[in-house]
Amino acid sequence: MAFFMKTMISNQVKNLGFGGGSEEKKEEGGTSDPAAAQGMTREEYEEYQKQMIEEKMERDAAFTQKKAERACLRVHLREKYRLPKSEMDENQIQMAGDDVDLPEDLRKMVDEDQEEEEDKDSILGQLQNLQNMDLDTIKEKAQATFTEMKQTAEQKCSVM
Repeated sequence: MAFFMKTMISNQVKNLGFGGGSEEKKEEGGTSDPAAAQGMTREEYEEYQKQMIEEKMERDAAFTQKKAERACLRVHLREKYRLPKSEMDENQIQMAGDDVDLPEDLRKMVDEDQEEEEDKDSILGQLQNLQNMDLDTIKEKAQATFTEMKQTAEQKCSVM
């Protein structure tokens, strides 16, 4: 690795016009093989290159998956709040293979929100059912109370 760094530095110095190119030729021994330049055998170098390509592909796949998850979240929020759809988000989800869901933490948050909304809906529904059942009785009590208050006010105030 030190040899590789020294070669890079001498190339930079050579590019600046300070010489240094003669040292490079002496150290390399005239080989143009990248494996030898890094102090590896050909097989080691090829294995290293394969490993680097696999790691890059894994990173790219993870990055694409994260982007698709974010796009999925934006799509979900747009649906929830009835905002216009974004073609870019749809494309990112398709690039990830349409196999994208919300991240687990966000899914838990969304599920909790939905449960709260369902609870509110069910409580409101129950209250409305109770009101509908006793609506006639409530009206009668309200009218009786109003009539009673009106009579009391009339008794206390001679103007009414």
